[in-house]
Amino acid sequence: MLFSDLGLSEDVLRAVSDAGYSQPTPIQEQGIPYVLQGRDLLGVAQTGTGKTASFTLPMIDILAAGRARARMPRTLILEPTRELAAQVSENFVVYGKYHKLTMALLIGGVSFGDQEKKLDRGVDVLIATPGRLLDHFGRGKLMLNGVKVLVIDEADRMLDMGFIPDVERICKLIVGKRQTLLYSATMPREIQKLADSFMTDPMRLEVAPPASPAELVQQRIVYTGGKDKEKALCAILEAAEVSNALIFCNRKRDVDSLYKSLKKRGLDVAALHGDMAQAYRMEVLSKFKAGDVALMIASDVAARGLDIAAVSHVFNYDVPTHPEDYVHRIGRTGRAGRSGHAVTFAAPADKKYVNAITALIKSEIPVLDIPGIKAPGAGKEEPAPRQAGSRSRSSERKRPAEKKPALSRGSPSPEKKMVDDKPKAGGRKETKEPARSGEKPGGGSGRKKSDSKTGSGGQKGGKKGPVVGLGDHVPAFMRRGPHNSK
Repeated sequence: MLFSDLGLSEDVLRAVSDAGYSQPTPIQEQGIPYVLQGRDLLGVAQTGTGKTASFTLPMIDILAAGRARARMPRTLILEPTRELAAQVSENFVVYGKYHKLTMALLIGGVSFGDQEKKLDRGVDVLIATPGRLLDHFGRGKLMLNGVKVLVIDEADRMLDMGFIPDVERICKLIVGKRQTLLYSATMPREIQKLADSFMTDPMRLEVAPPASPAELVQQRIVYTGGKDKEKALCAILEAAEVSNALIFCNRKRDVDSLYKSLKKRGLDVAALHGDMAQAYRMEVLSKFKAGDVALMIASDVAARGLDIAAVSHVFNYDVPTHPEDYVHRIGRTGRAGRSGHAVTFAAPADKKYVNAITALIKSEIPVLDIPGIKAPGAGKEEPAPRQAGSRSRSSERKRPAEKKPALSRGSPSPEKKMVDDKPKAGGRKETKEPARSGEKPGGGSGRKKSDSKTGSGGQKGGKKGPVVGLGDHVPAFMRRGPHNSK
């Protein structure tokens, strides 16, 4: 099927042809006719399948009739990140080149004044992130009662970033009849609930299994310890034909750290994460798209929806903690019919995340062995080394501790009998009674004699200590032993 078979206008077809496209992708082929009919649409497709063009092309034709009014946009497109919003605006410029449509981009990091001027003149297409849109609405600079088409793009990413409450509020602010288009790579329960609440009898399209990786991406995994991870990355960069690559880290500080390290090695590298100024982020993306920078180290801010042509490699320097993010990351390569390569570096502690990824994509990732890089346990978690004399917790549970009687100071050991059965000299059998505290058995001075083991007062080591008990103040009748004649 060709784009000319989808019912698009001649001006849109001419713009598509100028962009170098002739055949639509499955989501475009199935979705565009329903959008032109005014139906609500729920599109589920993996990243890199052309979801953006599936709604921008028919929207341009829909907007061809009518005109915008001040502060009342005719269509609204919600995006989770600034980069995605900017990319959609670029698509409208490319595909709407033969239409006189006005457009505004409401994202953070840009002056409110410049955005308000565009809103005051009136816009046909408003592309925004949820936070900045609500900021303008709260200032009274924006009205949403004129929106006829609402697009919620990358809805699962909205969920991950905590934007769903904002999206629900925006949907409630749009009064009157509207057409709603919702696109997502995955369809968790929360997104389905959102669709049920704000869509009317939507047409559901699934052109690929949810969260499935692109078929043209060759996936590999390298098991390596943390110290060898950078060494393994550099070895692949030197050996493989890497024309350009995205390198993903989980944390912003790791992006900065790896950027500095690779820069010292003399590599052509740039960094991108959410803490950077918007102007700098857009500049880095422009350089990477133009080929002025070969390697871009990024956090997940660049994982979703960015359409960067001909990315040859994607490296997961850190294993993503959410398996869906793995699919979105490697989807940055192997786009538009091109082949791509994705390499993930995993430590033994990452095994549970690797298992979650393989369970999601329903296939194992082949292992890539790199000469000189040792694979610690081939992805199996190594047990912590046991210290000498230590016991495992399981053995402690199986062997309960033996209970021993508590010994008071100066008391005899439990093995020693309290009654001596041996007859003393003279043939008389003597019975010993337990000594009172501070009293010598059989009477005496009330203090124990020092011996080689126990000193005065029953303390070990021969050191004198305080007398335990009544001491010298014991009454005379109590000091008499049972065998004293006096």
